[in-house]
Amino acid sequence: MNTLSAQKQGTISLVSRIRDRMGKLALCSLQSSLSPSPMPPSTPSSAKSLPLVASRRALVFGSSSVLLGSCLTLFNPNSTPPLLAQQLVDELQQEEDHVVQLFQETSPSVVFIKDIELTKNPKASSNELILDEDEDAKVEGTGSGFIWDKLGHIVTNYHVVAKLATDTSGLQRCKVFLVDASGNRFYREGKIVGVDPAYDLAVLKVDVDGYQIKPVSLGTSSNLRVGQSCFAIGNPYGYENTLTTGVVSGLGREIPSPNGRAIKGAIQTDAAINAGNSGGPLIDSYGHVIGVNTATFTRKGTGVSSGVNFAIPINTVLRTVPYLIVYGTPYSDRF
Repeated sequence: MNTLSAQKQGTISLVSRIRDRMGKLALCSLQSSLSPSPMPPSTPSSAKSLPLVASRRALVFGSSSVLLGSCLTLFNPNSTPPLLAQQLVDELQQEEDHVVQLFQETSPSVVFIKDIELTKNPKASSNELILDEDEDAKVEGTGSGFIWDKLGHIVTNYHVVAKLATDTSGLQRCKVFLVDASGNRFYREGKIVGVDPAYDLAVLKVDVDGYQIKPVSLGTSSNLRVGQSCFAIGNPYGYENTLTTGVVSGLGREIPSPNGRAIKGAIQTDAAINAGNSGGPLIDSYGHVIGVNTATFTRKGTGVSSGVNFAIPINTVLRTVPYLIVYGTPYSDRF
């Protein structure tokens, strides 16, 4: 039933969008048909001009009626759509199929991160015991991340794992949910490899022995254009594998980092980014990661995204992450 309902809703959406487009075309054609045309030279006899005027009026209103009838036929969902309408249906269907394919290919590379605080020191070293969410552990927050390589390195935001990075009690844990190449879901404890609060970036490492995982496809942020399509995948409010769509709304923005410095060159987008999306990938129409979703302006008093959202450009990530993996600290902290 849910599948049929979704298909029906998709069909209604396609028909609605086609009607909007064809309505504009029909209106333009109607205006063109009704626009006044030059009058012929007047004749001495007014009686002779009357048949001409009457004929013109009949022609105008006759053609308008034909056009209006054609429009009504076009908008009749039970009638056979003309070639143009069918082309629009095909184009819209191709667009939707492309977005579905993007999500299916990219979502296995996106992970769900839970910050867990133990209420007491664990009596055993078993990861299964440590990561169980029971009376001895509580979820402090959630976030997103993506698989960097097949070795199990995970890239996310620093503020997603800040409690683990600054933990001195030994009670903080990070639980990472992944999907392998066969679609099997599993989770592992995430260990911090390196952090860079200045760019709000962090790298985790999970044990993936026995599993084949799929790293993301990395793109570039150097040739982005305002208006191009982009897509955010993450886990807002704990709802896993959520896709939102939008466009690149602006480039070269400045946003604050967790250590108070400004992150320059941020990507602005209207693709919805909410709590839990942080650390997830922002991808382009080719499925390449162009940024790391990191911040949003919320409506006052609601906590709901205002549509002004930001991502760290992937070129910044490409400069930072290799140093975090090898040295554990950013390049700027080594000298």
